[in-house]
Amino acid sequence: MKDILLAAINAKWIHPSLALRLLKANLGPLESRCEIIEFALRQPLCEKTEPILAASPRILGLSVSIWNHIATLELLKKLHETWDAVQKQSHSQRQGRFQRPVVILGGPEVSYLPLEAEIFQYADYCIRSEGEIAFRELCGKILNKDDIFINNEFHTVNVTEINSGYRLYTDEDLSRKLVYVESSRGCPFGCEFCLSAAASVDSVREFPLEPFFSEMEDLIHRGAKTFKFLDRSFNLNIERSKKIMEFFLYNINEQIKQNKKPLVVHFEMVPSRFPPELIDTLVRFPPNTLRLEIGIQTLNPEVSARIGRPSKPEQELETLKLLTEKTHAIIHADLIAGLPGERMESFGKGFDALWAALAPGRNNNRIEIQLGILKLLPGAPIARHIEPFGMSFTPQPPYELIETADIPASSLNQIKNFARFWELIVNRGLLDIGPSPVFDRFLLLSDSLLARFGRNWGIDKNELINTIRNETGTREQ
Repeated sequence: MKDILLAAINAKWIHPSLALRLLKANLGPLESRCEIIEFALRQPLCEKTEPILAASPRILGLSVSIWNHIATLELLKKLHETWDAVQKQSHSQRQGRFQRPVVILGGPEVSYLPLEAEIFQYADYCIRSEGEIAFRELCGKILNKDDIFINNEFHTVNVTEINSGYRLYTDEDLSRKLVYVESSRGCPFGCEFCLSAAASVDSVREFPLEPFFSEMEDLIHRGAKTFKFLDRSFNLNIERSKKIMEFFLYNINEQIKQNKKPLVVHFEMVPSRFPPELIDTLVRFPPNTLRLEIGIQTLNPEVSARIGRPSKPEQELETLKLLTEKTHAIIHADLIAGLPGERMESFGKGFDALWAALAPGRNNNRIEIQLGILKLLPGAPIARHIEPFGMSFTPQPPYELIETADIPASSLNQIKNFARFWELIVNRGLLDIGPSPVFDRFLLLSDSLLARFGRNWGIDKNELINTIRNETGTREQ
């Protein structure tokens, strides 16, 4: 049994937590006393509680994010039921059985929650910032039974002085899961729906490239298949991003020469920063090796200005057109519905413009539009628009928008249903839904599909295809 247990409920089994590995890798002399355990969101509760109880750690650290907040709260409640029951037993009965550990919470979700949040009732400490150093110091004081003073000020770490956690990925992680990596931290932009706008430090901190490349080489040698970069704005520093892409291009081409299945790399890029030299590098990636996530969010300049987001709609659309015409990349573009002051007509117009820009590559590239509903993340500055724009949100995670003065709840529910069927039909390449304008047409289709099936999940693929064909004459891709 280990003194420190780090745990997280990941969105899916294929998503290992880099955060846990970073915390363990920076425990110093305490690392050997630490174990990591991970769960998937859909796992039964008993499969989460039993390993934690069996481990019987002195310290339990839990990473909390918006998608696992409710599941983590459920886990903590169940654990406390057992711990409280054991506590009521006699000393001889309690000996060595499920003793309550010190519970430490961390992660982006709890960093900005108010102190009265229910999840804090089941925790002893919360680290409200980057945790590599703070977690080590807190664990040391707890294990040494020192007096503890918690500094709740937000602070960032010097990325040149922390240990990476990549060596803690298991062989199974590398061969069967996504491998999360980061070459930089932070974001220079202040989009008010994002927690980056709430952070006290807005600078981007870059990891030194030489040790980073050495670590990536080690991961590739060990069998890593899919690299997903956590950098919020990978193409901010063009020369640096080119060097990183050249590194992966070389390794991809070497694998192809050896008749091996090549690596896949995933970058999140800023849509307004694609100079010709960057496009030229992206063009050289072979098919099925490159995935680009492009955050558009809105194509309404007035709305963009209102939420502090840099916006150059024409340039962004032209960039997407170039990417689909010239590269083999899988393009994943994000839009957000319900931003303050955006009407249904404006949103639909932006969606149609985005689909038209992506059209040139739909025959050669996999094209995805992820349509999300605005969320009020705890601490996000967009809360200042609630009263002026008549916005209301669900009080529980994921804090999703219910309605605004410009888009009623009924219309937002339509958009949610639209987004689900778009994912099932278009993003997954099920059917060709035709050229732009498409928003109004697909809105009607998604409404009719919901009426036909009574749900937008668990629908047989063939039945869905046949229903769409009968209603619209749409052809399969």
